Amino acid sequence: HYSSTSIKTFDMLRKATLSFTKLQRTPASGFQGFSTAAKVAASGMEILDPTIGLNEDQTEFYNLARSFADNELKPYAGKWDRESHFPVDTFKKFGELGFGGIFVKEDVGGSALKRADAVTIVEGLATGCVGTTAMLTIHNMVASTIDKFGTKEQREQWLPKIVSVEQICSFCLTEPGSGSDAASLTTKATYDAATDEYVLNGGKVFISGAGLSDVYLVMVRTGEKSISSVLVPKGVPGLTFGAHEDKMGWNCQPTAQVNFEDVRIPAANRLGAEGEGFKVAMGGLDGGRLNIGSCSLGAAQACFEIALNYAKERKQFGKPIADFQATQFKLADMAGKIVSSRLMLRNAADLLDQGHPAASANCALAKKMATDHGSEVCNDALQMLGGYGYLKEYDVERYVRDCRVHQILEGTNEIMRHIVGKGLVK
Repeated sequence: HYSSTSIKTFDMLRKATLSFTKLQRTPASGFQGFSTAAKVAASGMEILDPTIGLNEDQTEFYNLARSFADNELKPYAGKWDRESHFPVDTFKKFGELGFGGIFVKEDVGGSALKRADAVTIVEGLATGCVGTTAMLTIHNMVASTIDKFGTKEQREQWLPKIVSVEQICSFCLTEPGSGSDAASLTTKATYDAATDEYVLNGGKVFISGAGLSDVYLVMVRTGEKSISSVLVPKGVPGLTFGAHEDKMGWNCQPTAQVNFEDVRIPAANRLGAEGEGFKVAMGGLDGGRLNIGSCSLGAAQACFEIALNYAKERKQFGKPIADFQATQFKLADMAGKIVSSRLMLRNAADLLDQGHPAASANCALAKKMATDHGSEVCNDALQMLGGYGYLKEYDVERYVRDCRVHQILEGTNEIMRHIVGKGLVK
């Protein structure tokens, strides 16, 4: 069942995508990549059709997200990567499509969709540009956290501009000495009763959107055993940013340190009760893990399509390399990893929507498998293209670089194994 606002979002998506120029990108190699799920099915790839098992609305979501990726992201992703440029104008179009507040309730302009809907949207978008899509998932993590834990006043104050993507959000948890052990964070917020404010001191690292974003959801220590979450707007005195990190991938989005030196914010910017910050942070991570797994899945799908098309066109020893059994076996292995990852992500999303007690473990497992398999498929595609796959004028090497970090963020895959293993033996 979908609300009137959700149906309105469908209509917005349809109109927006119909207005796009229907151009197919032709890679420098001369072979043409697949575009939509319908074209995938028509090309003998029914096994890998991403819309298998989706209901009518979810199919619409995937096809429209994929159309946006094909027309608005993929043609420019290489340039954004080379120039370390974040496409703000393109990113703001997500707000027009209803993607700026995917999980946010309708009363503040959100789309009020489910996790099962979101994984299809993220997968479709990630086929075009992984880094831009990943930033959108972070933005939505902050938006959904405010929607879930915020008061009526906080939701009305912050969410309208976030949902419309007039303002962009970042999530600030990791510190130089606090990664997997998130509870050991040291960024401090001291309450000043005289002004009813918190005074923040400390710093966060590896923050996507640092310096670019307008709103920062920050986990802070408010007591020896108390962690709280606060919203910090860009521009407050004492908030500064480090230099952009020189990264392997995700080059289209800025990553930097966020520093707090006597930063004062109203106590009203705290989400939830004092001491509930860890609960707030962990509450967003299950969905975040599904989103980042879906980013890997979208990249894997895109690389597989490129590799399959190349294998059908590339001739060696007098025939296409797709005719060799070794190539067919490799393609079958890649397809198996894509399909199994897709099913795990969608199953975990359904469990999360249901509030099932096994949801967190399944989200961790799906994230681990999808990001491992996604990287493997992208790398296998690069190998299939041979020397061409190693060149930056082709897309595959960018997907390989962009996907590598997915095995680290939103909880390392080692931590994902810990979560699942601990759950199995408790």
